[in-house]
Amino acid sequence: MADRLDTPKEAKRSLLPRVRVEQDTFGRASEGIARFMGTPRFLLYMTGFCIAWLAWNVWGPENLQFDSAALGFTALTLMLSLQASYSAPLILLAQNRQTDRDRVTAEQDRQRGERNLADTEYLAREMAALRIALSEVATRDFVRSEIRNLLEEISTKDDARDAEREAERDAEREAERVLDLESGARSARADDHPAGPRS
Repeated sequence: MADRLDTPKEAKRSLLPRVRVEQDTFGRASEGIARFMGTPRFLLYMTGFCIAWLAWNVWGPENLQFDSAALGFTALTLMLSLQASYSAPLILLAQNRQTDRDRVTAEQDRQRGERNLADTEYLAREMAALRIALSEVATRDFVRSEIRNLLEEISTKDDARDAEREAERDAEREAERVLDLESGARSARADDHPAGPRS
């Protein structure tokens, strides 16, 4: 028995060639048939076919009738049963393909929703960061008050500097006046005591 498990089984050759039908092509064809069977046109065609069948086999020439009304239209019943037995699997196949498409669409929608949620959360974080950053940024009123304070400080310093310069000028003028007075007093003294040989 062990030696039989070691040897591979020979492939059986079938008498009929194996037909390989692409599953997608067959699925598309079954969807087309199922879609057509769900239309009012198909119902009208089927109704017309059954009426023509019944009319021919009831009122047509007896030698050309092929389905007996006495036997309950056995051939028509067989054809309708055959059509129903093929249409049910075709409809189920089309539904399975639609279910697969819906599953793929739902997965894509879920991924898109996750991306949208991630983008929304990112934007919310960015907006919160901007709000925090803007709360630390100086407002217009704050900047105006700071500029106003700086201008007042500068004008106070300018006034103090101008006052110092004025005081320095006054001191210089006073010093010049004192020097002028002293030089005037010296020259007056010099005039009072002329320098000359004493006898």
